[in-house]
Amino acid sequence: MKAMILCGGQGTRLREFTEVLPKPLVEVGGRPILWHIMKLYAHYGVDEFILCLGYKGNLIRQYFLNYEAMERDFTIEVGKKDSLHFHGEGDLEELGWKVTLVNTGEHSMTGARVKRASRYLGDDERFLLTYGDGVSNIDIQDLTHFHQWHGKMATVTGVRPPSRFGEMVTSGIAVKGFQEKPQIGAATVSGGYFVLEREFLNYLSEDADCIMERTPLETCASDGQLAVYQHQGFWYAMDTIRDWNVLENMWQKGDPSWAVWKKAA
Repeated sequence: MKAMILCGGQGTRLREFTEVLPKPLVEVGGRPILWHIMKLYAHYGVDEFILCLGYKGNLIRQYFLNYEAMERDFTIEVGKKDSLHFHGEGDLEELGWKVTLVNTGEHSMTGARVKRASRYLGDDERFLLTYGDGVSNIDIQDLTHFHQWHGKMATVTGVRPPSRFGEMVTSGIAVKGFQEKPQIGAATVSGGYFVLEREFLNYLSEDADCIMERTPLETCASDGQLAVYQHQGFWYAMDTIRDWNVLENMWQKGDPSWAVWKKAA
């Protein structure tokens, strides 16, 4: 399967970075958050990606065009383009990733982006889909097995996001302690990380105002074709500078819960 990643939003709530960068290129631990998402998929054997570009998409194109040059030593004789030689053959962890970059429109909504990029899917191909700003330790293999088991057209991952505020633990009028970032009650929200049959595309339109999370997913659900995979582990979306600080601090402390590839090394 291929993993399609939505990379076109303007990231207006993270303007500290997105004035100059698309949100997927905002770095956590010295690497774009997009790289972290792709590393998760690759850890489970998914190494073909379709990136739905929009806002400042050319910078994402440049990132991948220059990826090998930025990651590996090389020798070049100035003035001779054919003289470029990369060193350390085979030592690049991302060697073999196949990345298709698709301009899906600067102002397009999510449904339009998926529909427009779908021309790079096979005729009967099941595919994975997520957003370019949410990291998780979700087991992609288990997710896909769940999707195959229930036989419906679409699977969405349900998560319980952490609260943006700490909570006080009280007894009567006494404060007994504080709980940092507890999960919000029993409410489940969409964490992205979809598995979709190609037939799901029939719910979508290339019209720029097609929002996948509205009528398409609502209709899919009313048709009895949408299942939820309950993920009890880590999930975090980088929407604001506060969110970026949370993720960056986790990385710097050596405890990035989403980096399953590091734990397996």
